[in-house]
Amino acid sequence: MNVDLSAAASFMATHARVLDRRRFQLMTGEADPAAALAALDGYRNPDGGYGWGLEPDLRSPESQPGAALHAFEVFEDISPAVAVQAGALCDWLESVSRPDGGLPFALPLTVTAGTAPWWADADLTASSLQITAVTAAAAHRVAAHDPAVAAHPWLRRASRYCLAAIEALGEKPHAYVLAFAVRFLDAVHDTHPEAAGLLARLGGHIPADGLMHVEGGTEDEALRPLDFAPFPGRPARTLFAPEVIAADLDRLAGLQRDDGGWTVDYAKISPAGVLDWRGHTTVRALDILRRNARI
Repeated sequence: MNVDLSAAASFMATHARVLDRRRFQLMTGEADPAAALAALDGYRNPDGGYGWGLEPDLRSPESQPGAALHAFEVFEDISPAVAVQAGALCDWLESVSRPDGGLPFALPLTVTAGTAPWWADADLTASSLQITAVTAAAAHRVAAHDPAVAAHPWLRRASRYCLAAIEALGEKPHAYVLAFAVRFLDAVHDTHPEAAGLLARLGGHIPADGLMHVEGGTEDEALRPLDFAPFPGRPARTLFAPEVIAADLDRLAGLQRDDGGWTVDYAKISPAGVLDWRGHTTVRALDILRRNARI
């Protein structure tokens, strides 16, 4: 299945927010890190965190844990360059972490318009493995080239929380909790010996074809092998047969729309969020396909 990069570039110019256009340019070698960081700064708050719809379904302006994940994605994109904003984000995350080291799923919102109910109705009083695991996983990928993130006490505390919470998981977790826990264990596999056994255990919850329906999502919403193990050469890939990954890469490439972009199968919350997700999802799809030598 061939990917049309020219059509993808046209889609990004026509539909995507500036941040994702800059990320696309980083991928294609047409921009420098400063341009992407300048676009990211538009979502940054004085406290060092991020809001303002950086997480497309959370439109409120104040800093939120859900937005931190997307900031770390940009900090990973600019490798091997580093950004002082990454260490400042870790400072902010430390300031809002709960005593056990976990992050709440969300913080109180000042604006609920255009925001998904799972953010607006989040439990503010408990740590969330789902949001902590996916954020810490992204931070560990940044830590591979950014010493300030690697040494930050927030990341150590968050990692300890995630490992303990994953160890305590009982029956089959929600699909997103499972996927983000797998991605966290994959990210820390080289630095935390206990991750290998936990990863193998979680693999027992994933069907052989990697297809998991998202309980509470849309009728067609499901997670697939590349949602658990997007990158080659990583431990999470051992949870799937090679032909399963190959088939999912074919599926991902085949999802490019006639307008050149990709889309999502989860609930559409706001007109702005729909477009924001399409740009973000197009960059992610192209990045996965590129890393897997499909483009």
